[in-house]
Amino acid sequence: MFKKLIIAATMLFTATMGANAAEFASEAEAKAMAEKAAAHINSAGLDSAIKDFMAPGGDWHDRDLYVFVFDLKGITIAHGAKAALVGRDLTGLRDVDGKQFIQDFLKVTDAAWVDYKWQNPTSNAVEPKTSYIIRLANEVVGVGAYKR
Repeated sequence: MFKKLIIAATMLFTATMGANAAEFASEAEAKAMAEKAAAHINSAGLDSAIKDFMAPGGDWHDRDLYVFVFDLKGITIAHGAKAALVGRDLTGLRDVDGKQFIQDFLKVTDAAWVDYKWQNPTSNAVEPKTSYIIRLANEVVGVGAYKR
């Protein structure tokens, strides 16, 4: 009886750990979504893609993943988690450690990871995050994953 209880508890713990991991996206999933978003901008055009990125749900929102786009001056063109940021110049924005990460986004010349801290829309806590940033002709597009 005790052995069955231990086995059942172990199975429950393992299932719970897997479910918790599935709540949060991985860096590989963030990179894949950023690449898909960049391709979408190139194929559908910026205006159409922005509407898609900003629409709740759908292909551009997955757990804690969302697409954001900045012009090369640091003006927010799209932000899948905080629509209120659209139209705002965020070049002076600092994370809780004082890092001006938007400026790091704008320095990307091809594609790169940028680390910073940001509020997780799922937990509402400020957490370490890494975003995969892709430079296009007139904007940068990115998707980030919270580090676990």
